[in-house]
Amino acid sequence: MNGASISDLTAFAAVAEHRSFRRAAETLGVSRSALSHSVKSLEGRLGARLLNRTTRSVAPTEVGEQLLRRLKPMLGDLDDMLNAVGVRSGEPYGVLRINAGEMAARWLLHKVAPLFLARYPRVSLDLVAEGRLVDIVAEGFDAGIRLAEAVPQDMVAVPLGGEVRFLAVASPSYVAEHGRPRTPDDLHSHRCIRYRLPSGKAYRWEFERRGDAIAIDAPGALTLDHNGLMIEAACLGLGIAFVPEPAARLALDDGRLVVLLEDWSPPLPGLALYYPWHRHVPAPLRAFIDVLREVGRS
Repeated sequence: MNGASISDLTAFAAVAEHRSFRRAAETLGVSRSALSHSVKSLEGRLGARLLNRTTRSVAPTEVGEQLLRRLKPMLGDLDDMLNAVGVRSGEPYGVLRINAGEMAARWLLHKVAPLFLARYPRVSLDLVAEGRLVDIVAEGFDAGIRLAEAVPQDMVAVPLGGEVRFLAVASPSYVAEHGRPRTPDDLHSHRCIRYRLPSGKAYRWEFERRGDAIAIDAPGALTLDHNGLMIEAACLGLGIAFVPEPAARLALDDGRLVVLLEDWSPPLPGLALYYPWHRHVPAPLRAFIDVLREVGRS
């Protein structure tokens, strides 16, 4: 191997795959300067340039692409072997990076993380909560959690829990003053609390009853980008919000909110954990999936 070390090869593969020293460094948990030194050391041993670098981009050279194609299966097999040893010893180890929406992150924090961290003390859980749907491969995550309908088609999806409904909700005081909408079209004469997607676009409220589907561009003077704030605004009587039922459950149970158009709100596929189908599944992620399924059965 011309004296090339496994760490140097791993560093090159990470930079070449992510097309970024920063992302590769975050994935491997090392500094960018250490990665740069490893790649330069490998290029020196091989006597060939492996990466083309500019101030804005990094890309493999033709030689680098050839090396990467042959190297990835070898490193994957090595990881599988080491992870298998960890599983057999009952001790998965390393960092597990999960990207999730806020609602899913809160559920993981309360229901999954305590059991997982107690059972696997050698695994560090890096949980990132954000609204935008990120490219988990490019951003260096092992897996993501989103509503099943939002999971990219080229990913392996593991369903979590049951179905979920999106509900139109309002405060009793709002209903007393403005009345109840009887159909989704009636929302056009109501004050709605609009939801802004991470892309900047307004979310269209989707309803369905007996095969009749309708999407409403809800009117309203207030736009928010957070389910918790939308629920607060609805509790204050500022309008009708359209939110996931679990997020509104407490306010519904204590009477601060009531459900509107319930017969137009069928259950939808709930959350799913997803990861790339073409990559090996590291031991920490396999262990995490096992805990998720265990919690789901309880």
